[in-house]
Amino acid sequence: MQRPVILASTSRYRRELLGRLRLPFDVQPPEVDETPLPGESPRALAERLALEKAMAVARRFPEAVVIGSDQVADLAGEPLGKPGDHARATAQLRRMRGQTLVFQTAVAVVCQANSFSQRELAPVRVVFRNYSDAAIESYLLAEQPYDCAGSAKSEGLGIALLDAIDSDDPTALVGLPLIRTANMLRAAGVDLL
Repeated sequence: MQRPVILASTSRYRRELLGRLRLPFDVQPPEVDETPLPGESPRALAERLALEKAMAVARRFPEAVVIGSDQVADLAGEPLGKPGDHARATAQLRRMRGQTLVFQTAVAVVCQANSFSQRELAPVRVVFRNYSDAAIESYLLAEQPYDCAGSAKSEGLGIALLDAIDSDDPTALVGLPLIRTANMLRAAGVDLL
């Protein structure tokens, strides 16, 4: 009998992505403090939070295979999180124009019952165009990406702000690297096909 699968997330984007695997799963909020530690790099922050989210839910559901994920936009070593509102999103996008960022997307899969724990990083290099303030305003009014790391919603109109995307896991930029997730689920004993 296959163990239940739980996504430790409140993200609608991650829920939609995991649904693509056509695997029955539940969703539980991880309730983890996402504040960066002093001096913590964006990569380390994403990796730590992905594992902490998975572990927080796995403690409540030890028989389940739990998936945790986190994404941090990395602007020259500075973490850019979810803006939360229009003013912060505008400021982020102004700083990002003409820049290359790395979206550090980490995923962790944990099952306490069989002592399984694995974590991987799927960095995505994104080159932003040198867009105008008017383009920022138009984009923000259309998409309202206030719950997206770095205000970047590439699966929507945000793609018009970009010059290039470089990744070996195409869903990583949206928030859950499905190639890595599928590999880890198989390693944890979850049959996907």
